[in-house]
Amino acid sequence: MPLDYEIAGLGDDAVDYLAAWDAQRHLHEAVVAGSRPDTVLLLEHPPVFTAGKRTDPHERPLDPGGADVIDVDRGGKITFHGPGQLVGYPIVRLPDHVKVVDYVRRVEEALIAVCADLGVTTARVPGRSGVWLRADDRGPERKIAAIGIRVSRGVTMHGFALNCDVDLGWYDRFVPCGIADAGVTSLSQELGRDVTVRDVLPSVREHLSAYLAWQPYDATPDYEPRPESARAPRIELVRPGA
Repeated sequence: MPLDYEIAGLGDDAVDYLAAWDAQRHLHEAVVAGSRPDTVLLLEHPPVFTAGKRTDPHERPLDPGGADVIDVDRGGKITFHGPGQLVGYPIVRLPDHVKVVDYVRRVEEALIAVCADLGVTTARVPGRSGVWLRADDRGPERKIAAIGIRVSRGVTMHGFALNCDVDLGWYDRFVPCGIADAGVTSLSQELGRDVTVRDVLPSVREHLSAYLAWQPYDATPDYEPRPESARAPRIELVRPGA
């Protein structure tokens, strides 16, 4: 059955994180009960930091710049959501033959394909979740999309965040995803032109629908493995999100 997509709020209609979390929970209950089809919520948030279960104290922002810092029930560490970042919450039932790690890889593969559509080459870094650019003369290895999920009663929650034209200055305030030895980037930063959330919506829908149809696929070759996390001292501001 095809995925349903719901544009929950973009731009001036960006959705408060706690309101979106509540909407996820209600939708999750409906999908579990079979009264709603698998659905992907697509939206933007006002600036907010969300801390997953494995967030260490030193990774939190000492100065969050007026944004809330919210503890959430997904896996992973702390990340940032804000204007210019497409957030997707797939609320989908995993088939019996699909393991959680396969689901995560499929979401990553969909976002790799979205970046490729725009001319940005990305891949996975084993040991670190999300979608990455390889280190080059423009900078170190850098994350362009973060992923953090929860699965309850066989149905997924939370999801991904793809940096389109987000203000990267927010990432100076904390240790994104607990990784202090890498950077964060956006499609606009890499391409040298504005790429908005609305620009990527058709590609995201196309590729997410394809990979979450649960058919076999050829995975993009990984970059070199890296340790999951590099510890950083607790300092006021740290240059590099899950």
